Amino acid sequence: MIKVGLMRHFKVTRGYPKGFFSSDELMEWVKEYDASEIEENEADLGGVDWKTCYSSDLSRAEKTARRAFDGEIIFLESLREIKLSPFFRSRVKLPLMIHLLFIRLAWLLKHPSQSPGRQEVVQQIRDTFDKIFQEPEKDILIVGHGGLMMFMRKELLKRGFTGPKLGRHIENGKVYVFEK
Repeated sequence: MIKVGLMRHFKVTRGYPKGFFSSDELMEWVKEYDASEIEENEADLGGVDWKTCYSSDLSRAEKTARRAFDGEIIFLESLREIKLSPFFRSRVKLPLMIHLLFIRLAWLLKHPSQSPGRQEVVQQIRDTFDKIFQEPEKDILIVGHGGLMMFMRKELLKRGFTGPKLGRHIENGKVYVFEK
């Protein structure tokens, strides 16, 4: 039996802003969030002795992986969070959640402002998993980001794994274990 653990990076210190933001201010926050430090904790590894670790190469995931896993870690750009792009450029100030709602709707409707699109993300995960699962069967920890984890879960289920639902809020620093 092989186990795969999906782990969202530790909470970032930058957090989510309050107030109203233009699209340019939103993108400035995204840069700050990407560069933010993390609140290091003990990782809940699900009681598994992970043999291999793959991680997004973004700073918050990299630092989380190094804290959670003692061995060699393979950092992959293909495990990065889905890039946020404003649906429209405007000086109109909106709450963060409204910006995110517009971005999500634009992404689901395949608006050209959103790249990569859903199909590209699904294919990216499929290709990444093809590489990861070429190795002999062993327990694999994957450290990444909440948005991408939903797609990773779906791909694991397609490949015959069973595991938990992730829910609307994926906990930081917790491993969700899938088995096959």
